[in-house]
Amino acid sequence: MTSQLKIGLMGYGYAGATFHAPVVEHCGHAQLAAIATGQPDKARADYPQATIVPDLDALLARADVECVVIATPNDTHFALAKRVLEADKHVVVDKPVTLTAVEARTLADLAASRKRVFAPFHNRRWDGDFMTVRALLESGELGRVTVFESHFDRFRPAIRQRWREDATRGGGLLFDLGPHLIDQALALFGAPQTVYASVKAHRDQATAPDYVHLQLGYASHEVLLHASALTAVVAPRFTIHGTRGSYIKYGLDTQEDQLKAGLRPGNAGFAGGNEAGTLRVLEQGGDQEVERALPTRDGAYVHFYRALAAAIHDGVPFPVSAQDAVDVMTVIELAQRSNDEGVRLPFKRGS
Repeated sequence: MTSQLKIGLMGYGYAGATFHAPVVEHCGHAQLAAIATGQPDKARADYPQATIVPDLDALLARADVECVVIATPNDTHFALAKRVLEADKHVVVDKPVTLTAVEARTLADLAASRKRVFAPFHNRRWDGDFMTVRALLESGELGRVTVFESHFDRFRPAIRQRWREDATRGGGLLFDLGPHLIDQALALFGAPQTVYASVKAHRDQATAPDYVHLQLGYASHEVLLHASALTAVVAPRFTIHGTRGSYIKYGLDTQEDQLKAGLRPGNAGFAGGNEAGTLRVLEQGGDQEVERALPTRDGAYVHFYRALAAAIHDGVPFPVSAQDAVDVMTVIELAQRSNDEGVRLPFKRGS
């Protein structure tokens, strides 16, 4: 790959300004050609080299924009992404990619028919702790996994006046943190056999879910996924039990807080500082339990955009597939149905 991927960013709110723009600019394989935003002064001050335009039409009209990143409110994702693909440009869509599995499948099929990349922004596959967990499971040191538990908890008792708290616009934790938790689980274990969930709004005056507890059923193990806005003393980020031992890890990946604080990929200390986990397993070839700290890898959000550039310029398969996006949205729909009906539901692709 000799040239950098030219990207147009649609939206310069929290997601666009915090996660996308700085990572694109510092990944080494892409650059911001243009930003479409209603906050032109802020975007121009942050990225003077990028052209600032008013809307998606202006982005699509630019011949130098190869790929458009959709970083707008959840309820706009489908229509905007569809227009990008119909304009024969590649597209990255922030999570959730759509509000329904049918919409996700429509985008996947459209991208395939146009021979364009439809990339779900499941950036937390490049969290340092998740990469550590994936390597640990691949090593077999825990034996056969029996229980996998993943928490993404916060303490935010006050409800802010913003679209992310509006259920009619795809707000709430099921659509906000649910895609990350679900995508990580599916990346490790594949599609589940069943989905069972509790999805609640516990805070006073809450209209969108602020508590999500999912159980994904597999033949030989259970996967528990949990997110809450009312957790002042948080549980471990990951807890894994297997036939040869257990692993526990506290604390979130550091990249989001560092990006919010103005640190950038390539700066000293960026993506580092993750808490170590604790591993307690049977020693190799024996029955004695051994406990040790397991260092957590540095995170690597830049790999998302490096992989995107390789997919678009070199035809390398993108690591988060369009089918992955459809599967995540299918689980989300089943979770809401499970809560409403109080039953465990079978997972079927295309359901």
